[in-house]
Amino acid sequence: MASKSPSVGELFEEIVKLVAKLRSADGCPWDREQTHESIKRCAIEEAYEVVSAIESGDMEKLREELGDLLLQVVFHAQMASEKGQFDIQDVIEGLRSKLISRHPHVFGDAHAETAEQVLAQWHAIKQAERSHADDASGTLMADLPLAMPALMLAEEVQRRASHVGFDWGSAKDAFIKVREEVEELSDLLGQCGDAVLSKLKEELGDLLFSIVNVARLLKLDAEDALRCTVHKFIKRFGEIEKRAKELGIDLSQMSLQEMDAIWDEAKSTEGR
Repeated sequence: MASKSPSVGELFEEIVKLVAKLRSADGCPWDREQTHESIKRCAIEEAYEVVSAIESGDMEKLREELGDLLLQVVFHAQMASEKGQFDIQDVIEGLRSKLISRHPHVFGDAHAETAEQVLAQWHAIKQAERSHADDASGTLMADLPLAMPALMLAEEVQRRASHVGFDWGSAKDAFIKVREEVEELSDLLGQCGDAVLSKLKEELGDLLFSIVNVARLLKLDAEDALRCTVHKFIKRFGEIEKRAKELGIDLSQMSLQEMDAIWDEAKSTEGR
């Protein structure tokens, strides 16, 4: 008779025990030395690995990367449990409660027929939660994930402000601000000095922030749009490198005009 496969719960409990073992006195020296601070970047890196797997469409890679991300959750919970702060059960219970409280249209008496209604309800619930938090004072910008990528953070800040009507009327209106910021930045170009550099940085930030506003109002993800452009650049630049290799020319010896010609050729053949 074939042995019964372990349940999800049994497998999860085993992972928790394995991590506890790694952190124990007779476990792994490296794992034992880690702190929340020392491995905080790992959570970010693993999250990006998950995104990369999704973008590649490789489901086997996605399965693997989700496991790596899950490890970060279990590891942080284990470290906290060792200090009596919280454990993985508290993490799961908190998630369970949050899922129920933020979906009253599923688990309660509220009604939401569209995704837009769900989002509006979700944001209202989150704001109510902030207003009851001791350290938040009910402010809209409380508990912002400041470590997230700047474009994503800008979008979140703008989205929160928009919930109380502090927003542009349309993407077209927001684009007028983009033009203004471009002009302000352009006026500074060509100047020099530390004071100018500081102002350039400020104006560049203003320009990027205004562009995020346009993307958000167009219901586009600025972070994703930029990521797609970066990927496109990498692909086209790869064609320049490939052509230089075929010609036996060192890339640094190619003229800008030659590289531009290859770039335009790569651009014209995309999508064929």
